[in-house]
Amino acid sequence: MQWLQGEFLVSDAHASLDVDVIHEFLCTSYWAKGIPRQRVETSLSNSLCFGLYHQAAQIGFARAITDRATFAYLADVFVLPAYRGRGLGKWLISCVQSHPDLKGLRRWLLATADAHDLYRSQGFSPLRNPQWFMEINDPDIYLRAGAIAPAFPVAD
Repeated sequence: MQWLQGEFLVSDAHASLDVDVIHEFLCTSYWAKGIPRQRVETSLSNSLCFGLYHQAAQIGFARAITDRATFAYLADVFVLPAYRGRGLGKWLISCVQSHPDLKGLRRWLLATADAHDLYRSQGFSPLRNPQWFMEINDPDIYLRAGAIAPAFPVAD
């Protein structure tokens, strides 16, 4: 699918993604600092991805980790600094939310340290029942040299 807004384009075409741009941004972000390129490539191949483009150059990104039936986790959303302040982030998120494979989902989740107003404007709110949710969180996993940890602890 594609969405057009003036000279900007959002597309869900995997072939159009610029993995170099995505990796370069993510590996310096607060949420994925140091992420290896291979991990980024794996995450892209296992998600519904959306590129934001200006004159064929990728300037933003978002991905939905989803079963395409009941749940989606919105992740890795960014717009490059030179293009911020134009409403492109809001538009990108609304394109994601309007994708036919994501319509009618029971629950969307995301995590953000600094963009609450952006996501609130798109219908997100704080967890209604945070006591229902649990996590395993290892924010420095990519910074530890050679770390390839299993998703869950392995029993001896």
